[in-house]
Amino acid sequence: MSGPARRLARAWILPFVDPRRLASLWRLPRFFSELRAYRRRAPGERVSFGDAYPCLTDRAAHTPFDPHYFYQGAWLARELAAAKPAKHVDVGSSVLMVSTVSALVPTVFVDYRPLQVELPGLECIAGDASRLPFRDASVASLSCLHVIEHIGLGRYGDPIDPEGSAKAARELARVLAPGGRLYLSAPVGRARVCFNAHRVFDPQALPGMFPRLRRASFGYVDDAGAFHRGVEPAAAAGNDYACGMYVLVKDA
Repeated sequence: MSGPARRLARAWILPFVDPRRLASLWRLPRFFSELRAYRRRAPGERVSFGDAYPCLTDRAAHTPFDPHYFYQGAWLARELAAAKPAKHVDVGSSVLMVSTVSALVPTVFVDYRPLQVELPGLECIAGDASRLPFRDASVASLSCLHVIEHIGLGRYGDPIDPEGSAKAARELARVLAPGGRLYLSAPVGRARVCFNAHRVFDPQALPGMFPRLRRASFGYVDDAGAFHRGVEPAAAAGNDYACGMYVLVKDA
């Protein structure tokens, strides 16, 4: 199967069928064997078949993880720990990451689908990345990780808008204060629109969406899941779906 055909099959099969779960059916005999073994070793404990919950995909030599989300969360936490801002604003990033970051610095979390939780150090508000609810130049520390690529594609109920990512970029730049830092991540590599999931940006062209901001640093997670720190965006150009991480600064 050619590369384009493989990508097409993956894009139109994976959203509807999970091959890992189908492939895990061959593990059922072992599941039943271990269930019988457990019952024999715990004769006084009622282990009902109706209460069983087969987890057949978790046996692995190493703990599985999503490299993009693992490394970008670690990257942002370390950046904030070093910068020590008095307050941080995040726009739409991973809620698990935001829950942790809010332990380091008081955090305002803005999302199109407002997060309904109560947690010390975390304030959650509704907002649209293309119309952020902040005054001009009012946010000194700002993050938007793996979000800007979705804006305008309708995936999360937002309006269809081919200019969605560009509008979000202008809004992030608008609210960033002079001297402030924007921590941004997005898929980079072969530039394209994967409707309605996300866009993938050219790693060298993406900073051009923020003409008023200066790139202070760049790192990325490559297609193989390795994290590269302190490199130039050109280093990520040969990837198909990497995760570019940018620190952008608005000079005073």
